[in-house]
This record gives sequence, structure tokens and C-alpha cells, in this order.
Amino acid sequence: MESFIKPDQTWVLWTFIAGWAAISIYLESKYEWGRRVTSSIIALTGALILSNLNIIPTSSPVYDTVWGYVIPLSIPMLLFDADIKKIWKESGRLLILFIIGSAGTFVGALIGFKLLHSLIPNLGYAATIMTGSYIGGGVNFVALADAFNAPGEIVATTTVADNLLMAIYFFVLLSIPKLGFIKKHFSYSYEEDINVNMKEIENIEEKEEETKNPIRVIDLAFIFGIAVFIVTVSIEASGFFARVIPTSNHFMAILNSLFGNMYLVLTTLTMILATIFSEFFKKINGAQEMGIYLMALFMVVIGAPASIKEIVLKAPLLLVFCAIIIFFNLLFTLIGTKAFKFSIEEAIIASNSNIGGPATSSAMAIAKGWNGLIGPAVLVGVCGYIIGNYLGIIMGNMIL
Repeated sequence: MESFIKPDQTWVLWTFIAGWAAISIYLESKYEWGRRVTSSIIALTGALILSNLNIIPTSSPVYDTVWGYVIPLSIPMLLFDADIKKIWKESGRLLILFIIGSAGTFVGALIGFKLLHSLIPNLGYAATIMTGSYIGGGVNFVALADAFNAPGEIVATTTVADNLLMAIYFFVLLSIPKLGFIKKHFSYSYEEDINVNMKEIENIEEKEEETKNPIRVIDLAFIFGIAVFIVTVSIEASGFFARVIPTSNHFMAILNSLFGNMYLVLTTLTMILATIFSEFFKKINGAQEMGIYLMALFMVVIGAPASIKEIVLKAPLLLVFCAIIIFFNLLFTLIGTKAFKFSIEEAIIASNSNIGGPATSSAMAIAKGWNGLIGPAVLVGVCGYIIGNYLGIIMGNMIL
């Protein structure tokens, strides 16, 4: 059946995508229910409903433009703060736990895939995407979905399962310091008599907005100019590596697929530039905001080809799959915490940075009063954008 809006009605579709992304972000920032649901789910659900009602098409050249141009541009914008020297200098202890937790995510994704791949079609794509997502958050989710051309239905279903489980997991993390076993076997850096308010966590982005510098025209010019430059160089460089690295044996074939992957080159190049020219990148305001908005466009687009029936059938099993990954992430993190004699607070923030990214981990540190962990939470979370893309690409080449 033909949709009401035709696939070739370019401007009408762009109006819907841009408008619904803006409304989704507004609802998240304005209402408590919106913060709980998140703009990602709002954006995806709106497109999902309209496509299943045949109001918008399930495929269109407009969607291809978002995948091919908008997503690559958003990644470097979100990595402008990825100064590796600063991350190591200010967050060494937390970074160690973060890397251990990343290994747990990788192992959990492999085990979950082995246990459930016969029950969930295309689980290899979900395993690849969630390896990156549960090492650095949603930025890696989007990058890996595009890098491996993941089917729209599995991306949409995985998004639903991911968001549901993340909400549950953050409450689990908040309860861990109060458990008797944890009190007996782990050390504490802070007193646990602070009354944690989840609403404070949800409102943290709004508080941060009040202290940010205004975004100027020159900032926007630099953001787009640098992002376009990085994407262009990454495409050309990855194409060059794909041509010159032979695939004569298994090892060289892996190198070819890694260095021939545009997102791996893009992530590495942005990190190098953000480290070498850190003072320059610090002065640019608005890169995170622009990157987040472009990500919202993507969330609208991935909802369009999805089937409500498929989500209802597959999301529960994907919820189990994501839970397996999170379990191993937490297990590895706690083992590393005990082995290095770190505090339970560091373990919680490191795991939060893995699963949710820098925004949720820093918000939790603020809400709990763990002031010494706020900066490191942001820094290791940004580092996760890099580590997650690398490990996600390795996972994809192993199982896809």
C-alpha cells in the first residue's frame, strides 16, 4: 500500500524529520515523562507509528541522505572534547575501570550472541551495535548501525530494548552502595547519607545549559567546516586503505576491514586533532548540541522502516540480550574494582559511563554528591566514543 507522503516528496519528508526531531527534544526538556521516555524513543515511536499507518514511507532517498551525510557529520562534532592527554591525566583511575568494563561488555555481547542468535534473526547486528553502545553510549550506537548497514527493523527494536533496560539499570546502580555484600567487601570514598533524587539526575542537563557560553556564528562555521573536512579525509583515507591493504590471508583481511572502515578512521582522526589542537577546540561552543540534534534526525529515520509487530515479538528477547551484556560489564567492573582496591563509587560511575555515556554518568555523580568524580565521568565517557567504535567494529568483523 502506498503511503500518504510519497518517497519522492523530499521537502515534505525533511519537514517531518526535522520538525519531529525538534518536538522530541522539546518534550524531553519540558516534561518529566519526556525525560523518562527520552527524546530518542519519542522520535523513533512517532516515525514508527506514522510509517505503520502508511502516512510516511518506509524507505526514501531522504532517509538515505540522513544515513550517508548527517550521521557521519555528527560523529566528529560529538568528539571535539576527546583530548586523550587530558582524559588520562585527570581520570586515570576511572579510565582503568572503564577499560575493564569495556572488556566485560565485549565478552557479554559474545556470550549473549552465542546463547540467543538462533532465536533472534540478525542478532549479529544488534551485538555489534550494542558492543559500541555499552562502551560509550548512543553515539557509537548510531555510528556502528551505519558502518555495518544494519537493517532498520533490528536497529529500531534494539533501541527500544536498550532504552528500557538502561532506565532499569540506573536504578540498580543507585542501589548497589546500600547492599550488604558490597558494604562488606568494597571500600567507599564518600558517605552514603546523601538523599539521592532521581529528578535531580534528570534535570542536570537543564542546569548545565544555564552555565554554557552562547553559541556564535563563528562557532557554527568552525563546527561544520571542521566536521566536513574530517569526514572527507576519513572517506578518502579509508578508501585508500581498503584498496592497498591486501586480503590474501585472514589477518590482512581483518586489517583491511578495520582501516578500510570510514568510522574507525573518522574517530581516530578526530581524536588526534582534538588532542593536538585541544586549546582551539575548547573555544568552539555548540558542537555537542549540533551533534545531538543530528542524532535526533537519525532516530526519526530509523523508526520509519520498523514494524510494530516485529518490535513486540523481538524486543523482549533483545531485552534479555542487553541484560546479559550489562551483567558482564558490571561483573568485570566489580572484579577490577576489588583487584585494584578502588572505591565502589568509582565502579558505579565507570559502569554508568560505559552503558549510558558521559551525560548520565556525570549527572549521577552530581546527584550523589561525588564531586571528585564529575569531571572524570565526563572525560572517560568521551573516551568511550573512541574505544566503543574500535571494539564494535572488531565485533562486527568477528560475527557478521
